[in-house]
Amino acid sequence: MSPEKLSTYLTARRREIEAEMSRCLVAGEGRPPALVRAMRYAVLGGGKRLRPVLALAAAEAVAGSGARRRALRAGCAIEMIHAYSLAHDDLPAMDDDDMRRGRPSLHAKYGEATAILAGDALLTDAFAIVATPSRRTAPGATLAMVKEIAVAAGSSGMVGGQLADLSSSGKARVGLAAVREIHRQKTGALLRASVRVGALAAGAEAKTLRRLTAYGQAFGLVFQITDDVLDEVGDLKRLGKPGGGDRAAGKATYPAVLGLEGARSEARRVARAGYRAIAPLGTRAAPLEALLGHVVDRAS
Repeated sequence: MSPEKLSTYLTARRREIEAEMSRCLVAGEGRPPALVRAMRYAVLGGGKRLRPVLALAAAEAVAGSGARRRALRAGCAIEMIHAYSLAHDDLPAMDDDDMRRGRPSLHAKYGEATAILAGDALLTDAFAIVATPSRRTAPGATLAMVKEIAVAAGSSGMVGGQLADLSSSGKARVGLAAVREIHRQKTGALLRASVRVGALAAGAEAKTLRRLTAYGQAFGLVFQITDDVLDEVGDLKRLGKPGGGDRAAGKATYPAVLGLEGARSEARRVARAGYRAIAPLGTRAAPLEALLGHVVDRAS
């Protein structure tokens, strides 16, 4: 898939995702309007929508474009969890960032208490969305998706990785294995789950699910390596926040362990494993292949 076709594909998928997330985040039914405003600010204020896009692309890789709708709400639920994690990461007790995506972070806009509560609501409401029965998805698949997301977002996934990341900050020596494990949990787990949820929603057979799992694992690691590289060389315009934050905080990153060129080389090596995993899926996996290539190219 050419860069132009990928751009068209992403624009179309993001349009579907934005519309669905807006429908999911409305006042009423006991929801305080002030809370919903903060939730919408956190979720609908920009972003690549990479996680739900991965879910939709994985569903297509399994069963063609007609399977995409089956994964839409689950993908949006994952994006809500991602938004909650960013809102909480930005808090003064965590990364203490006042900017996110080129505008005030949630707590800078609405205050710390509202940011915490909006994050809590996004996390719990996300599970209500993915657990709601759908005629498009088998009940067994729905249960599997709920568990998949919970494990990826919880203590053995994103939350555990965040604690490990905080604990490693400022340490003089953090080895490659430790950095890889932090990234696998903190960022990689939810990206891998996005791919697996899309596959589960589309009814993937065990062999296909294994291939997509391997791809998702590679994608998650490549994405975080690239993010580390961009933090070293990027700027406010490109990142939406000042670059060099990881280095200033003494965080465990790939450039810190391998250097910039070593990190880029590792990203390319891991990406090759991702390409190999989905190669047997043929043209249906073209968007997944192009997405991985796009992430690698960002750090070049």
